[in-house]
Amino acid sequence: MSISDLITKTQYVIDSQGEKQAVLIDLSVWAEIVALLEDLEDAAEMEQLRLEDDEAVPWEQAKEVLSR
Repeated sequence: MSISDLITKTQYVIDSQGEKQAVLIDLSVWAEIVALLEDLEDAAEMEQLRLEDDEAVPWEQAKEVLSR
C-alpha cells in the first residue's frame, strides 16, 4: 500500500473549531502499517549487525550450537 493510499483511507476527528485532533484508520490498514514498521526495524537491526566488526558464523555451525 502506498502512502497516498493510506492518506485516502484516513479519516480525521476534528474539534469544534474544525482542527484535526486524531486519526481513524481501518484495522487492516493498521495491521499493514505495523508489518511495514516491523520490516523497517528488522532491516535497521540487520544493517547495524552488518556494520559491527563481529565475525560472522556460518549457518551450519550456528545451527549445530543451537541444537545442543
